[in-house]
Amino acid sequence: MSPSASLPALLDEIAACRACAADLPHEPRPVVRVSAAVRVLICGQAPGRRVHDSGLPFDDPSGDRLRDWLGVDRATFYGHPAFGVAAMAFCYPGTAPKGGDYPPPPRCAALWRRRLLAALPDVELTLLVGGYAQRWALGPAAASMTETVRGWRDGPPGRICLPHPSWRNTAWLRRHPWFETEVVPALRARVAEILDR
Repeated sequence: MSPSASLPALLDEIAACRACAADLPHEPRPVVRVSAAVRVLICGQAPGRRVHDSGLPFDDPSGDRLRDWLGVDRATFYGHPAFGVAAMAFCYPGTAPKGGDYPPPPRCAALWRRRLLAALPDVELTLLVGGYAQRWALGPAAASMTETVRGWRDGPPGRICLPHPSWRNTAWLRRHPWFETEVVPALRARVAEILDR
């Protein structure tokens, strides 16, 4: 059986997953949006509260910023089959007492990540959004998030590391203007090249 042929069954398994139910403050609702046609795979941290409610990845202000970085509108982001989203954890982990969401439970990536990536053989560009995704994919090669993103030219051509587009990173973006002057234009050009084919 080809990887793409097994993808629908795998997505059904993920949708039914309740492995973290005892650890979550709500009913699990795995959010992953991929198809066999995915060529740009966005790997973030975990769904936030609004995404948990809607079931649509990046359906929040951070998604607006991410789409701006990509140079695409909302309709293209959700309607073009080349885009896929698969975070490090598929369920909203809850909000920590001091604000911000809890980190993604590592159990989710351990259960699903390798199988899901193997079922997406046509991915040309993987966007590692935030430190959790970067550390999982890069292992010991992952430096601080800033240094990992700054080294975007040094990685393989099929991978770009990004900061998380959350409003919480607005100060980071102000302190590192090179991100929007160097990385964003290159990202937009690469995405446009993929979508134009």
